[in-house]
Amino acid sequence: MKKLLLTACFTGAAAIALVFYSFTMSKSAGKNDDTITVEGGKISGVKSSASDVVAFKGIPFAAPPVGELRWKAPQPVVPWSGVKACNAFGPSPMQGVPKPFMVYTSEFLIPEQPISEDCLYLNVWTNAHKGAKHPVFLWIYGGGFSSGGTGVPIYDGEAMAKKGVIFVSANYRVGVFGFLAHPDLTKESQNRASGNYGLMDQIAALVWIKKNIAAFGGDPNNITIDGQSAGSMSVNCLVASPAARGLFNRAIAESGSFMVANPLIQSTTLAMAEQQGVKFAASAHARSIEDLRKMPAADLMKVPGRFSPITDGYVLPKPVSQLFAEGAQNNVPVITGWNADESFIMSMKTKDAYVEQIKKQYGADADEVLKYYPGNTDEEAARSQVRMSRDQTFAMSGFKWLSLQSQQGKAPIYAYNFNRKLPATADYVKYGAFHTGEVAYVMDDLKFLNRPWEPADQPLATLMSSYWVNFIKTGNPNGQGLPEWPKYDNQTQQAMVFDKASGKQPLPDRDALKFMVDRTEAGK
Repeated sequence: MKKLLLTACFTGAAAIALVFYSFTMSKSAGKNDDTITVEGGKISGVKSSASDVVAFKGIPFAAPPVGELRWKAPQPVVPWSGVKACNAFGPSPMQGVPKPFMVYTSEFLIPEQPISEDCLYLNVWTNAHKGAKHPVFLWIYGGGFSSGGTGVPIYDGEAMAKKGVIFVSANYRVGVFGFLAHPDLTKESQNRASGNYGLMDQIAALVWIKKNIAAFGGDPNNITIDGQSAGSMSVNCLVASPAARGLFNRAIAESGSFMVANPLIQSTTLAMAEQQGVKFAASAHARSIEDLRKMPAADLMKVPGRFSPITDGYVLPKPVSQLFAEGAQNNVPVITGWNADESFIMSMKTKDAYVEQIKKQYGADADEVLKYYPGNTDEEAARSQVRMSRDQTFAMSGFKWLSLQSQQGKAPIYAYNFNRKLPATADYVKYGAFHTGEVAYVMDDLKFLNRPWEPADQPLATLMSSYWVNFIKTGNPNGQGLPEWPKYDNQTQQAMVFDKASGKQPLPDRDALKFMVDRTEAGK
């Protein structure tokens, strides 16, 4: 069987009171003297030496989730005195020390330090003045729900802020600290739920934005969420969640959702997750939650276990796919899509071995599968294995979201494929349009990525970021001078394909995706 290695993957908000704060902006270029007031106290930021954008990094949006607050919903910010200098990213969530691997060089990774349980900090880039109402964009990082953070170089928000968007990125807890469920944690929760602390952190960041973003010149009633990989799956959860209702106005999901079962990251029930938590505690030689809370974070990291969002009965009262099928999701415009070469096969099979595996795995459907994923030569079999891996992990769930939202006919949904094979040296060229490869284009941040760029790349970044900014502002990616990006519908199935030459065309591989989704939903 093939093995894959991927880099991923409060209550309802209708009654949230908006709190507006005083806004004092001193425009002395390059000085750390832009001071405003937010929940907790006064903060200062740093103005870019290259633009009028001011960055506020490391703003606390909740209390440190440590000690007795480990495995609890995020709590209110602890106030501080004086002016807090927000001039550096806060610590990244607890995880292993990041090391470059495969195509993922340091530009895709958090800094090696600091990494800490005290991680609930966010960052704001803005060039807005007092009284402005710029649209707001919240970026949610990927990392398979076990790694990641906002300090990744290609997540820099200055370029988007220069285009009139308030760019926000926020940390959330990952791994055992973000998604451990346990019967005792469920009992102590007023919501009778446990496990989705990382999602609750994202919701807390949205609540903070609602209350505070006006102080930065942002519009609290015009918020877009966007995430990639596990961040994209998080966006899917937030769109489904009643706990996030009213906190955002549109959503972008880049490579991932829980609409169809993912072979690597699967949502599970609260009861199943609680039993996994019991086994984890036993492996950690802990007799109680109190024992687990007293253990050093580094020791907990040594205990085997994999954790991700679950159907907890609160943040996600039902499976994500069921909430969408019932039309119970937050009704917002969506952009979603995936990349041509998302997945990596670590043990590639020859054509004969591949065909034999398909016949064994798919039985009576094998001939149909081989029609869509053929293996007549070793080279063709290799391409099919990559495509099948990509589709099972990312594209099928995206296709299901497109199909269902189009069928419901409520808010519009737009499809894309990112097919640009990033220019690279000989060591990296084989990865093509790899997982996460589109992010630097979307954010117009190519300068942070060390690649031998070609003449087509900066225009592509300008095009993609323009579509994203238009969508953030209006809920429609189209704008003057841009090629038309049609809404997705189940009849024409039009998508925007981004490559050296970009334009609308029928969604690639749509027949294969429909066959595989129908087969999966039939329980085969």
